[in-house]
Amino acid sequence: MSSPRSARLIAVVTAMTSLTVSAQYGMAAAALADTTTANARTEAAGESARAGVLDKEPTTLTELRREAQKAYKSIEDANRALVARQKKFGAVEKELATKLQSLQQATAELNKLRKPLSDLASSIYQDPSIDGLSPFFRAGNGTETLRRIADLDHLVAGRNNVLGDAMKLLERQQKLAQEAQELRAANLLQEAQLSAQVAALRKRSTTLVRSLTKALIKLGVKLGNGRAGGCDPTRIGQAEEYPNGLLPKNILCPLPQAGEELRADAAIAFADLNIAYKKRFGASMCISDSYRNLGEQQSIYYRRPGFAATPGKSNHGLGLAVDLCGGVQNFRSVQFNWLEANSKRYGWIHPDWSYHSPFEPWHWEYDPKLGAQL
Repeated sequence: MSSPRSARLIAVVTAMTSLTVSAQYGMAAAALADTTTANARTEAAGESARAGVLDKEPTTLTELRREAQKAYKSIEDANRALVARQKKFGAVEKELATKLQSLQQATAELNKLRKPLSDLASSIYQDPSIDGLSPFFRAGNGTETLRRIADLDHLVAGRNNVLGDAMKLLERQQKLAQEAQELRAANLLQEAQLSAQVAALRKRSTTLVRSLTKALIKLGVKLGNGRAGGCDPTRIGQAEEYPNGLLPKNILCPLPQAGEELRADAAIAFADLNIAYKKRFGASMCISDSYRNLGEQQSIYYRRPGFAATPGKSNHGLGLAVDLCGGVQNFRSVQFNWLEANSKRYGWIHPDWSYHSPFEPWHWEYDPKLGAQL
C-alpha cells in the first residue's frame, strides 16, 4: 500500500495529463461548434438580406429614378458598414492575439517551474531500483530522514500551487480562445449578411436602371452609341464632379427632342413631367435650349447681355435647366400656368429671379433637393 506522500505524487502526474487532454478537447469542440453555427446563420442571413430590399414595384419614371438612387445609396452605406466592421473586428482580434501570446509566455514559465518536480516523480516511479519512498529511509539518522520528508512535502506543496495556477491560466486561455472563435464567427456572419445585401441591392439597382432605359426609349429618347449610361441616375455624383459647362457626353441624358440633353435625374424628371404635359395639351413640351457647354454660355452671354448668366455660373452648364417654347414662354399663358401649378410635383420650378430679374418666363430649372423628396 502506497504512503500518503506517494499518493500525492501520483495525483500530481495524473492531473497534469488530464489537464492537457481536456484543454485541447475543449478548444477543438468550441471551434467546431462555432463553425457549424456560423454556417447555419450565414445561409439564413442571405435569405433575410434578399427579402429585405424588395419594396413595392415603382410605376412612374420618377419612382423608378428614386428607387434606383435609393438602392445605390444603400449599396454605398452597406459597403461603408462592412469596412467599418472589418476594422473594428481587426482591432479586437489583435487585442485577443496579444492576450493569448501573454498567456502562452506565462504557461512556458510555469512549465519551467514544474519540470524539476516532473523529473523527480519520473525517477521515483520509473526507476525499478527504487521502491516507493525507501530512498528517503535507507541511511542516516532520524534527523536526515525528517529533512528529506520535509523537502518532499515542500516540493509537493509547491507543485500543487503551480498546478493550480496552471489550471487557472489554461481555463483563461480556453475562454479567450472561445471568445475569439465567437467573434470570428459573428464577423463572418455579419460580413455574409452585408455582402448578400449589397449583391441584392446591386441587382435591384441594375434592374431599375434597365427599366428606366426601356421607358425612356419608349418615350422617344435616342440612346444609341452608349448614351444609355448618361441616363443612369446613380451616376449623378460623377456629374457633380465636373465644372460648370464641362460635363462629358457620357454623363448627359438625351431628351425626347433631338439635340437636347440634361443631367440624368433632371432628364428623367423632365420626361415624367412631359408625359403629364402631353396628356393635358396633346403635344410634348417644346425645348429651345437645355445643357450649355462653356463655349455656348460665352456666346450667349456676349450676344444677349443682361439675359444670360456669367459663363461658368449658369444652371444650364450643370445640366439642370431648360428654356421652353410652345406657349410656355408667354407669361400667364395656359401652358405657363399649368406648368407653374404642376412642375413641382416632378422636381421642376420656375425660379423666383426669373419672374423679374431678368424676366424669363421660358426658363425652368430642376431642383435636386426637391426631386429627392418626391
